[in-house]
Amino acid sequence: MSKITPFLWFDNNLGEAITYYTRIFKDSKVISKSTLTDITEGPVETVQTAEFELAGQRFMALAGGPMFKFTEAISLYVSCNDQAEIDYYWNALTADGGRESRCGW
Repeated sequence: MSKITPFLWFDNNLGEAITYYTRIFKDSKVISKSTLTDITEGPVETVQTAEFELAGQRFMALAGGPMFKFTEAISLYVSCNDQAEIDYYWNALTADGGRESRCGW
């Protein structure tokens, strides 16, 4: 395990985000997650915390509510071998409502 792990804060869509990113990046997996049903009784299946890997990089995440918004305040560099790989990630990350932004490295 790396000494430093990026920690991401989500409003209420952490489960959707994990599914989305682990589908795009090869060699990705969910290591652990807790849902409201793990914490309380009832039919709620909302993911509250998670640890996952995207292409070997470990992340931790929290569905902490609307207090802090998920923003572009952090960049994650994805090393690519060629233009085809860049195009794959660019197209996958901007599909289905994703938006292009500045830099796009």
